[in-house]
Parts: sequence; structure tokens; C-alpha cells
Amino acid sequence: MNPATTEFVRQRFAEYYRKAVIVAPSSLEQREWGFVLFNPGAAEMRMRRHIAFPGRGEMSDYIRNLVPSHIYYSTAYYEKPDAPTMAEKGWCGADLIFDLDADHIVKGPYDQMLSRVKAETEKLLEMLTGELGVDRKQIELVFSGGRGYHIHVRDLAFRGWGSAERRELVDYICGIGLDPAILLSANPSGAGWPARFRQALGAYLAWIGSLSEEDAMKYLTGLEGVGKDSAASFLKRRGEMAAEVAQPKIDPTIFRDRVIRAALQEQEGEFKKRLNDTAALADEPVTTDIKRLIRMPTSLHGGSGMQVQQLELRDLAAFDPLTDAVVFSEREVKVDARFPLAMPMLGSTYQIQKGITTVPEAVAVFLCCRGIAEIA
Repeated sequence: MNPATTEFVRQRFAEYYRKAVIVAPSSLEQREWGFVLFNPGAAEMRMRRHIAFPGRGEMSDYIRNLVPSHIYYSTAYYEKPDAPTMAEKGWCGADLIFDLDADHIVKGPYDQMLSRVKAETEKLLEMLTGELGVDRKQIELVFSGGRGYHIHVRDLAFRGWGSAERRELVDYICGIGLDPAILLSANPSGAGWPARFRQALGAYLAWIGSLSEEDAMKYLTGLEGVGKDSAASFLKRRGEMAAEVAQPKIDPTIFRDRVIRAALQEQEGEFKKRLNDTAALADEPVTTDIKRLIRMPTSLHGGSGMQVQQLELRDLAAFDPLTDAVVFSEREVKVDARFPLAMPMLGSTYQIQKGITTVPEAVAVFLCCRGIAEIA
């Protein structure tokens, strides 16, 4: 941002913080805080951290006076959260956090990325509550203000977990380290990875069946260790295998097929793609980091100008970030756009041309925060 754009966005943020009800996290006095300031022309983002507040009033006054572009607090609880080094803080535990960021899942138009990450969030919530038995009342769901969602699990049972235990949990959720033989020998009737694994394998076999014989042979012989004879034999048995996968008990000889072995061993490929579709693609480093800083609900995201918004789990399906997390007005503002684009927001799609154009204030803040435009 140039200085004029920075000042425009900062003034909008200042107006928001003057009027907004800023919600403090639980155990406020045990949290470390971090703030990123508006700094026009800076080559990199720098954070002011190792800050603590004794109460909500002090926190609110600090934010309103500082007017930061980003606000974070620690997922961890500390004896001395404002100590200058991590060793001196005295770690007392941490909330269990899951971060779902569309940037790590899919590329494309912003609204499509938001739609896909919402589906991943719904999938993860179902795993946590329906499969792993986490109490819905212990879950706090937050739209990040940018491209995804944060899930905070406040249950005391998880607070003392270290990185290793958290890694095992996120590996389960993401489907990392699965043993095909165990999964296919288990009863697939209930929830969990046995059912998901068979679903992915069934979809994979159906996809091969949808190809022409020429395309199927080309694909199969491209797998490591699969020749023409093995590929042809597999195609003859593909229908039987698909029916076998749907049965409660699978014949273990299915693992002797070269195509099946090759498909299951691929780190990236058609089967892996379908298996990932059944997983919840949470960001592993966030969950395993027991001293993480996370965005504060009711703050503004300095990369979008939208609100970091806490949601009831039941409201996720109907939630539209491009309307519900927008806090600025529809008054007209002139911006100088770097390139043409279509920007959906506030229930409309704005066709923005390169150069100077007039858009609603909310759209102007978003474009300026994203570096797509400068204030004209």
C-alpha cells in the first residue's frame, strides 16, 4: 500500500474499533498478544508481541489507541504471558486448534475458495463431534476473516497435550499413515476410515471404468510396475473388484493385484486424490504448535478488511463471509485497480476495470488490503 491507501484503510479500521464490541477470549490474563501495525512501504510484516493484559478494558483501550492491521492472541496459557522469551513464560497448556485455509486446499476465484473451505470445515466438525466424541459445546468456530476457518476446542482433556499427541490427532483427521490392509479388513458399516477408504477405492475403480479402453490402458501402464498384461488383466477384473470392495468382508487377494498395489503406494495420484476428498484437510503445523498465535474474533483481518467472526456451529451452512463478515458501508469510493476482476461482495458481483473506478467502501477496503488497488 502507498501512504494514502494505508491511511484510508487505517481510518476505516479506527472507525470500526471505536464502535465495535471487542470480545476477549477466555482466560484473557494468561494469553500472550501480538499485533501487526500499519506500516506503508515496509518490505515485510513485523509483529509486536510478548504483550499481556490484566483485563478486557485494558485490552480494548490498547487496540483502539493502536489501531493494528492484525490482532493475535496465544492459543497457549502462560504464567507470565508478557515475559520476553518463551522459556520464561511458563507454559500451562493450550487449546486444541484446527486451521482450514483455502490456500492450502484449492486455487481459484475467491468465492469458490471460500465455498470449498467451508465444505472441509463441515467435514472436520462432523469428524470431531460424530466420530471422535468431542462435545459440541466445547467447540468454538471462527471465520478467519481471510480464506478459511479456525476451530478451537476448549475441552480441558486436550489442554495438556503436547505436539506429539496433537500430531497423531491431525494425522487421523487428514488420513496420514493409513494401513490399507487393516482398513479393508475392518467392518466398513460404521463411521471412520474403513468406510472412507472403501469409498475412495470404489470411486477410483468407478473412474477407471468410465475411461475408454485406450485411455484406461494408457493410464494403467503409466503406474509404476504395471505392464500391458497386468493392465489388461486388471480391466477384465475391475467390475468384480468394485463389487468386492462393497462387501463387508474383502478377499485379501485383492492386494496381490499390481494395479491396486501401485495405486495405493502413489504419494500423489488418482486414488490419493479421491482419498483426500474424504479427509478433512486441516493445516498440520497449526494443530501441532502448542505456542501458536491465532486471530482474535471480532478483530479485522488486515489482508481483507473483513471481520474475524465467531459462529455457532448450526449457522455455518448458511454463513456467507462475503456478506456476513463485511463490516464497512456501501458509500462510493474511488480506487485505482491494478488489473480487471469480478469481485462478489454484499450480494452483488462488481465488474472492476483496470484503472480508476468507483466501488462501495467495503469493496474498496478489500481491494486495498489485498494489494489489488490503491485509493484514487
